[in-house]
Amino acid sequence: MISLPVGTASAAGEELLTPTGQEGSTPDTTLVQDELTKWNKNMDVWFMLMLVAFLMMFIRKFEWGIALAVLLVTVTSFLTYMAVQEFYFDRAWDQSLMLMGVICSITVVIAIGMFLGTVKMWQYLLVGAIFGPVFALVEFFMFTYLEGVVDPGGSILVHMCAAYFGMGVILAIREKRAFNEPMFTTTHSVTFVWLASMLLWMLWPSFVTALLPADQVTWGMITCYMAGIGSIITTYIICQLVQKKVNPLIYTYAMLAGPVAIGSPLLSVNQWGALIIGLIAGAFSALAFIYLQPWLCKKIGALDVMGVHNLHGVGGWIGALSAAIIVGSFTNVIAAVGVVVITLVAGGVTGAILRATRGTMADDQLFTDDSDFIKTEAPPVKALPREVIVAGDTVPADQR
Repeated sequence: MISLPVGTASAAGEELLTPTGQEGSTPDTTLVQDELTKWNKNMDVWFMLMLVAFLMMFIRKFEWGIALAVLLVTVTSFLTYMAVQEFYFDRAWDQSLMLMGVICSITVVIAIGMFLGTVKMWQYLLVGAIFGPVFALVEFFMFTYLEGVVDPGGSILVHMCAAYFGMGVILAIREKRAFNEPMFTTTHSVTFVWLASMLLWMLWPSFVTALLPADQVTWGMITCYMAGIGSIITTYIICQLVQKKVNPLIYTYAMLAGPVAIGSPLLSVNQWGALIIGLIAGAFSALAFIYLQPWLCKKIGALDVMGVHNLHGVGGWIGALSAAIIVGSFTNVIAAVGVVVITLVAGGVTGAILRATRGTMADDQLFTDDSDFIKTEAPPVKALPREVIVAGDTVPADQR
């Protein structure tokens, strides 16, 4: 039976009670210790945000562009979210608010993966500025308007929000030319993706336990890693069964589906239940990359560039529904559907604004950063004829 460990909280929207009965912390945790713990997690989540950029850096001619887009959308989303929290909700700046600010930013960084390369670079500033208030609205809807939503690790708040905001944008932009982009990679660019995925997997417990009281952190770490182990296993099995080999751009993404899905049932499930959730999430995410992505993109007439929905949308739904089943509450389903509606509409409005302000974008401006950077790369070296190499002469005749 998948059950709630003794003493753990059942809902992120409720007061979190530790096994000692204290709200928010244990009697032996001082304010200084709590601040230091949250400071470290702040650093971890910022690091994870930058790693998401590397996770998307596989398009050979657009690596620098992805890095810059992530930075631009990060800063404006952080500023507008924090401004809304301070001036509208009257919240003071502290470690918890700083964590929510970077969580807002990492959410929109995930979302832009759906339309990277199809808008102009300056527009990422605009996307971030719009998204900050949208995220604050989603947060208010889930944890103030609704009661009893189970989402301590963000399956709904972060992953579904990102997936469906991004989907709203691509539905409005409808850049058909994206389907024709070959998205060539190099061993070097895909190595970045492997590194980012493995480091994100390792750091994920910091993300899902960022705002939990001290007594909840260990259990959150256990269930997060167990779910991650599950998705590593089934993603590999699905890749081998269906494609006979591992596609790195499927495996490195779908292996994170367990940590994505465990966000909602993080504290409501035991370790073996978490493993089962991870096994299911990894399998469904990998299958989504292989089968759902081409079908869905054809149906909606828009390309999900990085396959965001296959990881964050599918994983988010698995997390939301599994938590609803485990705790026996329909509230999570209402929250998930509500977030989909809010973010699709907000994303659609954002996409319409982007399309109206983008102007003309030539074919050679899509999925490339050549017009955004001063580049001083050496020209490619001309290959030497075989007979010259065999003769030991490494200087071409026209250069002697």
